[in-house]
Amino acid sequence: MTATRTVRIGSSHGLHARPAKLFAQAAKESGLTVTIAKDSGKPVNAASILGVISLAVEYGDYVTLTADGDGAEGVLDTLTELLTTDHDQDAAG
Repeated sequence: MTATRTVRIGSSHGLHARPAKLFAQAAKESGLTVTIAKDSGKPVNAASILGVISLAVEYGDYVTLTADGDGAEGVLDTLTELLTTDHDQDAAG
């Protein structure tokens, strides 16, 4: 089963090192093939921190997530929550 979702980035500094690491780790731990694409750009492996950072995703940008395999919707739920949370707010508090 393949699931796709478009998400607006909530971290005030975008997907830089810390949020990108959290996101990539969660994608990797899901055990599924997950990709992330910015706007209509080429999808990259969501489990690759460098791949995620290379997208240069900023606050308010839209990304498209695709997960392939059993439980894909649940994986996208988790990843969506990571992307819509402002991790920079948490770090400052």
